[in-house]
Amino acid sequence: MNLKDRAKQLKIDIPAVFIALRKKETPIIAKIFAGITVIYALSPIDLIPDFIPVLGYLDDIIILPCLIALTVRLIPPDMFEECRIRAEGLWEDGKPEKWYFA
Repeated sequence: MNLKDRAKQLKIDIPAVFIALRKKETPIIAKIFAGITVIYALSPIDLIPDFIPVLGYLDDIIILPCLIALTVRLIPPDMFEECRIRAEGLWEDGKPEKWYFA
């Protein structure tokens, strides 16, 4: 899978994670890692400050997808596949139906 395919998959996986986290059956550890991911994404504090050229954004480009991938792995595969199918229907004309999927 190349980088472009992974980016397209991430576009579906993020809403699928959001849908899965709203389910009671989702393991608590997956919910914890999803929370860590959101906090890290929104936090002004990074491992490498953003004002450092190239390296400042490199940690976000590496860490956030890794945290999302870990969260996805912690959700049972059959449940996540169901959520992924539901998430695919939430995109219309290349834009998310809900603003928080952006």
